[in-house]
Amino acid sequence: MANKPIDTQLLDNAIAFAVKAHSGTERRGKGFPYIVHPMEALEIVATMTSDQELLAAAVLHDTVEDTSVTIDQIRREFGDRIASIVDAESDKGIEGRSEDDSWYDRKQGAIDRLAKASRDTKMVALGDKLSNMRAIARDYSVMGDKLWEIFHVTDKKDHEWHYRGLADSLRELQDTFAFKEFESLINQVFK
Repeated sequence: MANKPIDTQLLDNAIAFAVKAHSGTERRGKGFPYIVHPMEALEIVATMTSDQELLAAAVLHDTVEDTSVTIDQIRREFGDRIASIVDAESDKGIEGRSEDDSWYDRKQGAIDRLAKASRDTKMVALGDKLSNMRAIARDYSVMGDKLWEIFHVTDKKDHEWHYRGLADSLRELQDTFAFKEFESLINQVFK
């Protein structure tokens, strides 16, 4: 019996949109195209759900935060549900404060938003955060504590606070392989 084909048109469109939005950009200091990160987030979310809107939100999660794309464009192209999830996943700047100066407050805001977020939003966030944590763990295994010098905030303890706070906010997903990997990598890097 042949598998029934699934309708991936929405996801295909989201991937094409994200590729175009991130075109020509590099993942910070990594030497590879930025789109690799949203695609990894997509792959992680796909281990938790086959919901095409959540998969689309995963691949689009950084378009508003890191490109000239607006949340209204996401809403027009992909609908309210995807736009709401992308918006919830986007880092919120604090007016009148620099990125460095507002780091702690922005990260606390993200932790608080995720704690109250829907399970759907948490799945997309976990895709993003686990992808980030994988990169940190890889780089940490090579660079050790020199890794923290490439970030705006250079104290390892601040990064540990942030990632442990994210894990607490995402604990609703503790039954997933993705969450278990996320928590394991946090414990590995921040022993």
